[in-house]
Amino acid sequence: MLARILTFLIVLSVTFLSHAQNKNFIDMPYLETTASADTLVTPDRIYFNILVNEKDAKGDLTFEQLQVKMEETLRKLGINTQEDLELSDLVSNFKKYFLKGQDILKTKLYSLVVKDATMAGKVIVALEGLGISNVTLEKFESSKKAEIMLTLKARAIRRSKQYADTMAGPLNQKIGAAIFISDQGKSDDLALQGRVAGLRARGVNSYTAEGKYNQPELQFEKLKFETSVTVYYKLN
Repeated sequence: MLARILTFLIVLSVTFLSHAQNKNFIDMPYLETTASADTLVTPDRIYFNILVNEKDAKGDLTFEQLQVKMEETLRKLGINTQEDLELSDLVSNFKKYFLKGQDILKTKLYSLVVKDATMAGKVIVALEGLGISNVTLEKFESSKKAEIMLTLKARAIRRSKQYADTMAGPLNQKIGAAIFISDQGKSDDLALQGRVAGLRARGVNSYTAEGKYNQPELQFEKLKFETSVTVYYKLN
């Protein structure tokens, strides 16, 4: 019985304390502000899916030799294939699928990441030259997403303080310490899922009079990062 009474008193005490704190916050003169910040960033991580299958190997070139040639070609472009190229299917060494219900073809799906649109264009052209045309864009993003969001949050907080000072000035009051802060941020990493949304090509594929290939200039839409903060400042 005594234990129940003590438990009831403790709960009552905590409830009263919580109510008193909430009441003090409500009764405290404060100014609420909301501010936002955003920026556009060029993506520096562009992901490709590359499907290599047995029918891509022409002439005397075998399926295995085609894969070796693909890696060699990517390395010549300056790509670190040890870090930026990997097999998407880690369970088995290769997949098989049926063609016309009769032939069984070997396939491998690779994931490749490059750092800019110029390299992305070179990769597409180089793979087409090898006969590998099943190349799709998966997504693109910024490797500095965390740092960008922190910078935007700080910028939004500074703006909220400027807004508060501006509003309190005509009242002959001053802004005190922040007594409540919340934020909501979002980024616009684009998952393309095989589509070409966000990708633009300037110019067209063409050849000069000397037979030199003119590669179109690829451009990616910039990624939008934004955040919004709500801050309550005490009014003095």
